[in-house]
Amino acid sequence: MSCPISTSQPRKFSLLRAARRGMTLVEILIVMVIIALIMGGIIMGSGQVSSARLRASSSLITSAIKTAYTRSNAVSKSVRLVFDFEENTLWLEEASRPMVVQSKDLTATGGAEPATVAEQAAVAEGERIVKGPMAPRASFRAVPAADLTSHEPGGKRSLPRGITFREIQTFHDDQPRTEGRAYLYFWSGGQTERASIQVRVGKSDEDAQTLTLLVSPLTGKVTIEKGPVALKLPTDDKEASEREESSF
Repeated sequence: MSCPISTSQPRKFSLLRAARRGMTLVEILIVMVIIALIMGGIIMGSGQVSSARLRASSSLITSAIKTAYTRSNAVSKSVRLVFDFEENTLWLEEASRPMVVQSKDLTATGGAEPATVAEQAAVAEGERIVKGPMAPRASFRAVPAADLTSHEPGGKRSLPRGITFREIQTFHDDQPRTEGRAYLYFWSGGQTERASIQVRVGKSDEDAQTLTLLVSPLTGKVTIEKGPVALKLPTDDKEASEREESSF
């Protein structure tokens, strides 16, 4: 007499095999995606991405300064870097004629031809107050984009996303610039202005979220400091030490 076979046994065997088969490829991929999202949130929360972009912006500005310093010697013309606070961009311009920057000029251009409406108004007001003959101002044109390896119109380079200019002061400025445009001039013969260029994460006023690039006038050497560093007045000892530095 044959023994009846229970219909529940095949079901038990299938469940046992399913428990033993392990995870499928799809399940593994889902787990990896979840882990990646968690790690990405940790990295974003720790500020590592912002710090990397801040360092990248300092490298971009340093490279632009080196390009301007080299070009002014190569073409024997005055050259300037333009920093735009509204768009957080920078680009290189070349002068139509030699110029001497006017120290402590009230306009951002340092005696060059005004480029924006605000600068034109400031120059017009200054000339109205002086009411005397004025020497012709040098005009500047944008250098071809290839010189700054830029793909944007006019050779502009943008700071990394989320990074902005905090304040910029060059030696011809009486006060730091925090809006509009700032200019850093270079002359043939290997000289530039002393300058302090501050970049930050977003609109943060925290010192830990800021890097400062200090430019030496005799060599064009860039020193990067953590936090906001104001423009330092020159001393005889410092000028002498800078003459001994080679360059970048």
